[in-house]
Amino acid sequence: MAEAHEGGCLCGRVRFRVTGPPIRTSVCHCAFCQRRTGSAFAVLPFFKAEAVEMTGAAPATYRHVSDESGRWLEVEFCPRCGANTGLRVERAPQGRVIAGGCFDDPGWFGVDRHIWTRSKLPWVALPADCVLEEKG
Repeated sequence: MAEAHEGGCLCGRVRFRVTGPPIRTSVCHCAFCQRRTGSAFAVLPFFKAEAVEMTGAAPATYRHVSDESGRWLEVEFCPRCGANTGLRVERAPQGRVIAGGCFDDPGWFGVDRHIWTRSKLPWVALPADCVLEEKG
């Protein structure tokens, strides 16, 4: 049986459980992720949709159309505390991103790659042991 990991938003209303490891984990430096997280980048563990179970309240969503690709990205967040808990993307409808920092133990997974590095902030150092992509 695959190992399960749980997490949720700041207030605990939106909760989730994932089964098994992420398909991949990216650190995204695009302007959209910087804006939606209020940080320098987003940590994006990507799972098969069937590996993610929502165990608390359903998240609210906001759909954004990328000015770069023209595809939609659907941000999931807690309607009470506003914490960003996940993301769905048009280009990969079979999967689901869980916001890496929302896991009860956010250190259980590793990072495979850094994407949209052309938008990274100048004070962010990129690791040598990851795939680095200028775009996503």
